[in-house]
Amino acid sequence: MEFGLTFLTNEKEFNELFNNIKELVINSRNKVYTTVNTEMLNLYWNIGKIIMEIQQGDERAPYGDAVLEKLSLKLTNEFGKGFSKRNLERMRKFYIIFPIATTLSSQLSWSHYLELIKIEEEPKRNFYLKECINSMWSVRELQRQKDSLLYERLILSADKEKVLELSQEGQILRESKDLVKDPFVLEFLDIKENTKYLETDLEKNILEHLKEFLLELGKGFSYVGNQVRLTLEEDHFYPDLVFYNRILKCFVIIDLKIGKVTPQDIGQMQMYVNYYDREIKNTDENQTIGILLSTSKNKTVVKYTLPEDNKTIFSSEYKLNMPSEQELIAAVEEEKKNFELNNF
Repeated sequence: MEFGLTFLTNEKEFNELFNNIKELVINSRNKVYTTVNTEMLNLYWNIGKIIMEIQQGDERAPYGDAVLEKLSLKLTNEFGKGFSKRNLERMRKFYIIFPIATTLSSQLSWSHYLELIKIEEEPKRNFYLKECINSMWSVRELQRQKDSLLYERLILSADKEKVLELSQEGQILRESKDLVKDPFVLEFLDIKENTKYLETDLEKNILEHLKEFLLELGKGFSYVGNQVRLTLEEDHFYPDLVFYNRILKCFVIIDLKIGKVTPQDIGQMQMYVNYYDREIKNTDENQTIGILLSTSKNKTVVKYTLPEDNKTIFSSEYKLNMPSEQELIAAVEEEKKNFELNNF
């Protein structure tokens, strides 16, 4: 009997055969990776545990450095790279931060945990841990979100209950305002703060870095289009960017502004939101959200232009550089001051 592809009646059957085998290979590789990763995490955790037992639970025991130095030399001679004194210190820290082995997640790699153990504050560390799992962040994405102070930006306007939720569950999208960060950080656009640029330049640059922009927007976003034309009688209008959020089941329209937000900007965004609500969205979808993204959100103008019960239009600033913690602290203090003045 001659073997070959003659028994396949058509290309469709061959492709089906190929795809079935491809799926088996991928699934098998994923299982192998998960198994190897789990074993690696367990190994490093147990090494950390043994080291702490030798040091009688005291990370700063005076003899600790000498023990780790000697241990590193013997392990390296026996097993090769991976057991430097620095790595042994990391394993010890790993055990200290995560003393219960069953809390470790096989979804995260050792590289993820190396980033997480650098975070001293437990609520912040728990937040990033949950987000890594829930949003399936790569190590690079985790590093970027840490550097952009995502946790601090999310808690700027959060009440105590919300802050606790961030720590225990990560970011949960329940209502429109949960989508809005203040500020948004667009350092990946590589535009210098003092550079002269137009709104069209900003839009073009965002589209060229759409993957990074979607990451900054957060969970559940997919790109719909830019400059999507709206026609009202004989007039044409063009919202800068349109997205859809599958978690909140709503369209999200973003207009980019250089300088202060004006009442005219807010009125135009209200028109966009109304149009999408009445002409585009389905009956089972939620109200459209509009975000005015600017270099100055002009809070007072926004406050008195929009109704008090507004839940669909937001103004937020964007930063072209990573904000410092000092800048965010200053922003918190300013928000508190404004709140006190407006509620005196």
